[in-house]
Amino acid sequence: MKRIMTTAAVVALSAGMAQAGGVERSTQSVGILFEQGRYAEFNVGGFNPDVSGTVGAGTVSSGDMAPGYGTYSLGYKQALSDKIDIAIVLDQPIGANVGYPAGTGYPLQGSTATVSSNAVTMMMRYKLPNNFSVIGGLRAEQASGEVSLSSGYTMKTSDETDYGYVIGAAWEKPEIAARVSLTYNSKITHDFSASENVMGGVPTSFATTVPESVNLEFQTGIAKDTLLMGSVRWVHWTQFDISPPGYLGASGGVPLVDYSNNSTSWTLGVGRRFNDQWSGALMFGYEKTQPGTTGNLGPTDGYKSVSLAASYQASDNIKITGGVRYVDIGDAITNAPIGGVFSDNSGWGAGVRVGINF
Repeated sequence: MKRIMTTAAVVALSAGMAQAGGVERSTQSVGILFEQGRYAEFNVGGFNPDVSGTVGAGTVSSGDMAPGYGTYSLGYKQALSDKIDIAIVLDQPIGANVGYPAGTGYPLQGSTATVSSNAVTMMMRYKLPNNFSVIGGLRAEQASGEVSLSSGYTMKTSDETDYGYVIGAAWEKPEIAARVSLTYNSKITHDFSASENVMGGVPTSFATTVPESVNLEFQTGIAKDTLLMGSVRWVHWTQFDISPPGYLGASGGVPLVDYSNNSTSWTLGVGRRFNDQWSGALMFGYEKTQPGTTGNLGPTDGYKSVSLAASYQASDNIKITGGVRYVDIGDAITNAPIGGVFSDNSGWGAGVRVGINF
């Protein structure tokens, strides 16, 4: 039960993430460390949001300014001994794809922005007595960004790779498929060189911090072939700030992107094994709406979601899992002077995972 059900749960949690600030693409789970024996997985997913707002008492619409995007990740895990497990994960921790349609009359019409990243995380779990274990690892993260605003401002950063770490602890009770893990992911600061079409074309530079976070992941058997599972994720989003000096000068000191609140995201659900081949999961997610306004390049605030996943054990060592997720995206009012009102927005996500034990 443990092997089949946890896979369904992870895909339900991660299929097309729509997280705080609209830039999070990975929950940085350490679940792969608890797979049995030698294990490899490939994940691919996508999210298609529909996000629009209005100004002028609802008379001018922005159009859908949040194009869909895809994500992927790779993972490999193996046991070095009866006490030591190692894993390596390739994923995309943050990303953004913003495109205000042209010809709408909205103040930001024609503006675009992208953020891309890739990260490699190497982790180790060391088993202690009484079903406890400690977790540690290093993360290398590459990031870059580009923006073009309707005001005529443009900016493109260098590709920068910097480093962070993950530490944590876990407890298990295999007899009832119970597990709790608590992990801390450090912040990673990127020192970018930038090309801005201001300040006489002189190259500029600035630092942006991908924020620290804390993950609590849990599961436990509650009946025969049935699991209760979920997670709590806290992200220090007030550390995230994009402030190119040329833009700061032109905007009177207002950052291009920043967040005034941190976030806590919750998921809770039930998984069930139907037979030796099939299992499924139903998950609910929640992140509360924060007070205040949001940036014009990320006009969402909190969410509610429901996810469904099904897992098929294709053979003794191959399992295939698919998940879909509906997200009710929280309403937001963007920063002055635009003050756009974004409401009644939503999105659909889907993901597929193939896992192989060998």
